[in-house]
Amino acid sequence: MVGNMGMLLDIPVWLGIIFMVVALAGGIVCGYFVDKKVLMNKLGKARTTASKILEEAYAEAKTAKKETILEAQEEVHKLKTEAEEELKQRRADAQRLEDRLTQREDYLNKKEEQLDAKQNSLEVGKQQIEEKKKEIEALKQKELETQENISKKLEEVAGMTRDDAKKLLIQTYEEDAKKDAAILVRNIEEKAKDEAEKKARNIITQAIQRCASDQTGEVTVSTVNLPNDEMKGRIIGREGRNIRAIEQATGIDVIIDDTPGAIVLSGFDPVRREIARVTLEKLMLDGRIHPTRIEEMVEKVTKDIEQQIKEAGENAVFDAGIQSLHPELVKVLGRLKFRTSYGQSVLKHCLEVSYLAGLMATEIGADVKVAKRGGLLHDIGKALDQETEGTHVSIGVDLAKKYGESEAVVHCIEAHHGGVEYHSVEAMLVQAADAISAARPGARRESLENYIKRLTDLENIANSFKGVEKCYALQAGREIRVMVKPEEISDDDALFLAKEIAKKIEESMQYPGQIKVNVIRESRSIEYAK
Repeated sequence: MVGNMGMLLDIPVWLGIIFMVVALAGGIVCGYFVDKKVLMNKLGKARTTASKILEEAYAEAKTAKKETILEAQEEVHKLKTEAEEELKQRRADAQRLEDRLTQREDYLNKKEEQLDAKQNSLEVGKQQIEEKKKEIEALKQKELETQENISKKLEEVAGMTRDDAKKLLIQTYEEDAKKDAAILVRNIEEKAKDEAEKKARNIITQAIQRCASDQTGEVTVSTVNLPNDEMKGRIIGREGRNIRAIEQATGIDVIIDDTPGAIVLSGFDPVRREIARVTLEKLMLDGRIHPTRIEEMVEKVTKDIEQQIKEAGENAVFDAGIQSLHPELVKVLGRLKFRTSYGQSVLKHCLEVSYLAGLMATEIGADVKVAKRGGLLHDIGKALDQETEGTHVSIGVDLAKKYGESEAVVHCIEAHHGGVEYHSVEAMLVQAADAISAARPGARRESLENYIKRLTDLENIANSFKGVEKCYALQAGREIRVMVKPEEISDDDALFLAKEIAKKIEESMQYPGQIKVNVIRESRSIEYAK
């Protein structure tokens, strides 16, 4: 009973389940058909849209194709036009090249014709040359025969055969060659000494070239120009009192003679002579000439000259580049402004020696300061040699020691004339610079005259020989350059002429060292290239 009841209770449940299943299936089927319809609608719309898109794409592609075809046609037309232009240009270039080739061919043809003509001309010239050669050979043969005849006649006249004359000539030149050989041997022996002196000469030459100096010419008298001859009487004064006052105040002799418009001051002291000259000039400008005024003017001028001396010394020290020189030495050095030696200003000479010694010291690595200082002070004793006993060397040494100069500088002063043995290179340089400054052409009147005379004598000797066209004395008379006439003097004759000129110079002149005789024979051949 109970079991049947359970079964009755389960039947509605199963029916509900089945109903639910059927309902679910029906819902699914209905949903399927609904979804399918929706999808079909969407698919239709998509197809319609796709068709429109395809139609639009086709239309655009068609338009793009037309545009591409047009662009391609334009490009083809452009390329075709460029190709035609290029072809036209190349045809023009080819035409021009063809024209040039034609012109070149014509030119070469003409050139070939000219060459043929020249070849013919050369052949003719060659034949003429051959004929000239034959004529020359005939003339040479005739000349040889003539020379042979002349030689025979000369042998007959001289009583000596050609071989004997040749032997005599060879013997003469053998003796000359022996003499030349002896000179050559002597030169070889002195070669080592010359090599050692070569650098010294180079250094001295460089120093001389780098040093430029003025030239002066002073004497032991001074001339004072007068405004008129009446001034002579005023200078003499009543009973000669004015002239005596001048001479007593200055220590200078006043010479009044018949020379118009001038009087002469004579005295060995250049400073006093300058004081007297300036005093007279100032007195003539002032117009008051009497003993009292003369004494006042001499005193004033003396102070002015002392100031000038001081300034001259300071300028010399500055120009030489020397420092810390004692003031008293500077004053004494300034006195050399009015001192001369053989017409050469001693102050300028000292400056020049200082320059040269310093330059040479620089070249060889010596003490430049000592060399320049010794060169500037080497002749300082000449400023006081008329007032102090002793030579200017000893006076200069005493001054240098007195005012504290170093032993090296004192030795340069002491040894610049070779009175003592040299102990330093700087002393030798000062001595060499002193000799150079005093001996250079134009430094002293006597040296200048001798220098000019030697050059003149050299040129006169060379001009005295036959065949000399012109000559020049060079290198301060150490070389004579002789130009000869080539039509009169042969190459062999030039050798003998040089020997003869050298021999005559040795016999008739006195000179230091040696003189080079340079004979030049010039022959010129001129032709023009066409």
